[in-house]
Amino acid sequence: MQHHLTHPVFTLIAEAAAQTGQEVYVIGGFVRDLFLKRPSKDVDILVVGNGIEFARKIGEKTGSKVAVFKNFGTAMLRYEDLEVEFVGARKESYRNDSRKPIVEDGSLDDDQKRRDFTINAMAIGLNGPHFGKLVDPFDGLGDLRRRLIRTPLRPESTYSDDPLRMMRAIRFASQLNFRVEDDSLEAIRKTRDRIRIVSQERITDELNKIILSDRPSVGFRLLFDTGLLQLIFPQMAALQGVETIQGKSHKDNFYHTLEVLDNISRHTQDLWLRWAAILHDIAKPATKRFDPKAGWTFHGHEDRGARMVPKIFRQLRLPQDEKMRFVQKMVALHLRPIALAQEIVTDSAVRRLLFEAGDDIDSLMTLCNADITTKNEYKIRKYQQNFELVRQKLIDVEERDRIRNWQPPVSGHDIMNLFNLNEGRKVGILKNRIREAILDGDIRNDREEALGLLLRLGEEMGLKVNPDRQ
Repeated sequence: MQHHLTHPVFTLIAEAAAQTGQEVYVIGGFVRDLFLKRPSKDVDILVVGNGIEFARKIGEKTGSKVAVFKNFGTAMLRYEDLEVEFVGARKESYRNDSRKPIVEDGSLDDDQKRRDFTINAMAIGLNGPHFGKLVDPFDGLGDLRRRLIRTPLRPESTYSDDPLRMMRAIRFASQLNFRVEDDSLEAIRKTRDRIRIVSQERITDELNKIILSDRPSVGFRLLFDTGLLQLIFPQMAALQGVETIQGKSHKDNFYHTLEVLDNISRHTQDLWLRWAAILHDIAKPATKRFDPKAGWTFHGHEDRGARMVPKIFRQLRLPQDEKMRFVQKMVALHLRPIALAQEIVTDSAVRRLLFEAGDDIDSLMTLCNADITTKNEYKIRKYQQNFELVRQKLIDVEERDRIRNWQPPVSGHDIMNLFNLNEGRKVGILKNRIREAILDGDIRNDREEALGLLLRLGEEMGLKVNPDRQ
């Protein structure tokens, strides 16, 4: 293993360990990622003894500033391209009503037993003759080869003590494309209610990491199958299921959503566009109706879904800012390009889509393309052909009419000056009439044409032109 520890920080740590006589190890995710050949810039150093004091010695050697977190018994420094965290070896016990452990000083063995998974419990020695030696009491290396998520101790105890580990097990399975051991899965099912003692912020942090994995559906299937999703995100779990009346069934909107999410994940790392994929059909359970002639309908699910987005973001402690508004816009508009792809595409319809989507039009088109999950090859080819037509129309209309992020050629201030009006209903009517005329193609997006129409509209409304403007 020595050839893996080539970064100079490990030599400095080994020198300091020789001086202090302490046992020191690199442990956890950095070790795991060495074997997986995944780049990692976060290094966890385990010190049998005082980890904070040891970190200060390394800080002196490297000239690095040491940040101390006394409440957690840890210290951290940055050296070259690495972020190195130091902690003293410890053993932990838990109260039933909290995931915060009671901590005592411990040995390497104690510390490895308290780790969440075998693949995160592996340690590599940094002391003299033991430099580079792997310490792997729970066969984490074997679990890496087997692509298995397994706990060092009994899974029921591991998950009950710190219920966030249930989310972490599923997150690692999703990120690494590993399998969660059967006993672990059963333990998660049994102890899932313990997730209620974990803060929403920590749950959502793990959820976002699942969403950002290469195949998020792996994680969401596990969340659903263990019953965790029903507790942490019931609106999404409610999408699952198929109802049949008079021989007519609708698709399972939960598994459709997972397909859309995987589709979009192949094209973008944008967390918020992935959230839009998750929420695009979120209102289908609330809008589901059966019509004897038409079958199942979900009329207005895009508008109702958009109205649900702020509440869901608050519930999950997601940001209430432009990120939320972006997701809301995507949910509200997600049917529009698909509708255009099914019809004769008019310039007016394209202008309106450009007007409403603005700079987010490319994200919207990516979402809508991901929403095509039919297995019918003919339908797929037809959708793709029509989508290309819509894309070209968007380009052509934007080049000609400059509608994306449209600014009106005449402003409300222009209208008030022209007709000597105060701000009010008449100004709003005239602004809307100008906008609609441009979107319908009756006039170009041009100031002179807009002023000409404005004069005609003012005359129809009986408005007098301000003599100072004539």
